[in-house]
Amino acid sequence: MAKSIFEEMGCTYEMQGDYRIPCLTLPTEKEQPIGLFGKRHLRYLKEHHRITYTNLLTSGWLNTYLADIDRQAQERYETLTEQMKQAQGITEQLKAENALEWTGRMNNIRACAMEIINEEIIYS
Repeated sequence: MAKSIFEEMGCTYEMQGDYRIPCLTLPTEKEQPIGLFGKRHLRYLKEHHRITYTNLLTSGWLNTYLADIDRQAQERYETLTEQMKQAQGITEQLKAENALEWTGRMNNIRACAMEIINEEIIYS
């Protein structure tokens, strides 16, 4: 029996009942921690860009890609938060004098920064 293209490439089959199933494995990739932003982008890829998700998964680059997205988003979030704090004059002195106002203003800044990150990085 002539070899298939799959067999000529050095791959093998496994018999399961009357069927020959190719022995496929995903390439190994280095495990990297993925935070909140990486997980959100993963969910976005699964729901809206399935082909990109599948290509990254089968090529072995998904975890690396998500870790990079997470790192970029986290750096951007921290930068935006600091810039907004300076622009609005939020200081440690305000925190000491009026903790409730400081908390409200910081929550507003964090929410604004999160919206920007979502728009620029996560859902694009």
